Amino acid sequence: MAIKPAPGEQYTIRRKIFKIFGSAFHVYDENNQIIGYCKQKAFKLKEDIRLFTGEDMSEELIILKARSIIDFGSTYDITLPDETNLGSLRRKGLKSSFIRDEWMMFDAEGTQIAIIREKNAVAAILRRVHEIFTLVMPQKYELVRTTDDKPIVELRQHFNPFVFRLGVKIMEEDAQLDELTILGTACLLAAIEGRQG
Repeated sequence: MAIKPAPGEQYTIRRKIFKIFGSAFHVYDENNQIIGYCKQKAFKLKEDIRLFTGEDMSEELIILKARSIIDFGSTYDITLPDETNLGSLRRKGLKSSFIRDEWMMFDAEGTQIAIIREKNAVAAILRRVHEIFTLVMPQKYELVRTTDDKPIVELRQHFNPFVFRLGVKIMEEDAQLDELTILGTACLLAAIEGRQG
């Protein structure tokens, strides 16, 4: 099935249909070509999400792994297959559970470089009140640089009552954030936050 990305979006992440255990997503580029396959391992006490070049999983690109068993404020280490540390993501615990989703992004040295947050707090609260609001108010995130509070990436869930789709729009390049890390982050959001959709 062809995926038509929204104007300005470089990538689209779409949940694979008929996946029984765990979660899996195809990653499309702006030309509707599949360029990646993201798989969340099933039956793991600690979340383990991996991005591959294709569904054959012959070449691994990036790994996002929780440090501990799932809790409200899990931290996910972002590494390359050779275990090179790229940084980490930490979910803001209770705030993400009751108000709106927020994640802190850190570089390899542990310095916070960005925050990922839902753009509309009211819509976020309504989605927690009743699932119908998830359909009519899909999630929108912005990745904001901490040094100047400037949004540099937008992640937008597309309205679709049957299949989860997340668009990735990179508005500005940043030396501390390569596209692979951004894609890995988007896959994590699709796997973890997409459960609410």
